[in-house]
Amino acid sequence: MEELLELRQFLEQGKIHEALLLVDELEEMSLSDKINKIDSYGVILLIHLIKQKAEKRSTRSWDVSIENTVREINKINKRRKSGGFYLNQAELIDILQQGYQVALKRAALEAFEGRYEAQELAAMVDQQETLAEALELIQQ
Repeated sequence: MEELLELRQFLEQGKIHEALLLVDELEEMSLSDKINKIDSYGVILLIHLIKQKAEKRSTRSWDVSIENTVREINKINKRRKSGGFYLNQAELIDILQQGYQVALKRAALEAFEGRYEAQELAAMVDQQETLAEALELIQQ
């Protein structure tokens, strides 16, 4: 909110250059927030996909969580007024790849009642296949 007041002051004072710099900063902050949220939901999506693949089963709870995370990712990534998306396919893949190890560690705590370490669970799941499935779900 403070930034908006500062922006108003710059505009009222005719300081267009300073106002534009502040607008750039606000846009960057907004995009960073969207990336962080997509990353968080991406990790949750991957946790459930890893558990499904490792245990070769699913539960209604996992299915609902997958559905909800995909919906949230798409909602956050969608540009409201101009249409299109904030992050393209390559950027989504990068975020999912970065979150995969975190998801694997968290899935190891839950899958098979936590009997396996993350590296043991990793041997049961094809990472590239899981990432491709996550991206496919997001882009449906």
